[in-house]
Amino acid sequence: MSRLVLTAVSLLGILLTNTAFAATRNEQTAACKGDAIRYCAADIPNEQKITVCMKAHLQQLSPECKAMFKQPATSKHKKVLKPA
Repeated sequence: MSRLVLTAVSLLGILLTNTAFAATRNEQTAACKGDAIRYCAADIPNEQKITVCMKAHLQQLSPECKAMFKQPATSKHKKVLKPA
């Protein structure tokens, strides 16, 4: 079980570093470790499957974990479309 927890924590950290939310890895792990084990234990250690699983369970995630997946409300850099 402890190996499962360590693997989940490691993969969860990698998964969440790809989000645009500026939280530290420790904050991400603390917020989502329980949810990753609860909803996605069968997908560990496959990072892609964990990503899909966590997003599929987004509505069931704890508020703290759900916040890690949300994009910032505003972006400092707006994409400028160039005429064709």
